[in-house]
This record gives sequence, C-alpha cells and structure tokens, in this order.
Amino acid sequence: MRILLKVGITAVALWAATVLIHGISLGGDTAGRRALTLVAVAVIFGLVNAVIKPVVKTLGCAFYVVTLGLIGLVVNALLLWLTSEFAGRLDLPFHVTGFWPAFWGAIVVGVVGWLLHLFVPGDDKD
Repeated sequence: MRILLKVGITAVALWAATVLIHGISLGGDTAGRRALTLVAVAVIFGLVNAVIKPVVKTLGCAFYVVTLGLIGLVVNALLLWLTSEFAGRLDLPFHVTGFWPAFWGAIVVGVVGWLLHLFVPGDDKD
C-alpha cells in the first residue's frame, strides 16, 4: 500500500512540474489518459532512481563531498531527463526538452514530493 502511495505522490509532483516548468510537457487527449501517463512515468522515475541513482552516488562520492551535495541537483535533473527518454521509448506522452527544464523540474518534483510526504503518517522504516 505504501508503494502505491509513493507512486501517487510522485505522479502529483510530476504533474506540478509539467504545470510550472516550460519545457516539460504531458500529452494525452483526456484527463484519464494524462493521469495514467503520470502514474506510468512515476513508476519509471522510481525505477530509474532505485537502480541508477545509488550507482551514480557511489561512483561520484567525491563530487558530492567537493560540491557539498550540489551535484545531486545535476544528478536528479539527468535522472528526470533519462526518465523522459524511457517514457518516449514506451510511447508515453511525457517529454522533457533539455537539461534546464529537467534541472528545474527535478527541483519542483523534489520539493512537491517532500511537501506531500509530510502529510503521510509514519516513516520510511515501516
């Protein structure tokens, strides 16, 4: 149940990024199609973060230390951009046009996701 909640939160955060950031687009002719696209992209984004992000963090540990963690913003942007590429290959109408929209979109997704997680009872250890 908690995984479904996290996917829903990520989907809402991705929707916020499509609304706020020029360069991140969500297609679909109906609201239901757009919602299903957001859920599918949220699942892809979660998988990309679960598989690739730990590898990048381990290999780039020195960069995280030297930049005081700011490289994490670049890594998150690249992961969002990669998610857009995977979505495109799966014919999902979600697209990020470049690095800067991905950068600002990753910040929006992170902040909105964090704010929504504040309202979820319990913690991640459950």
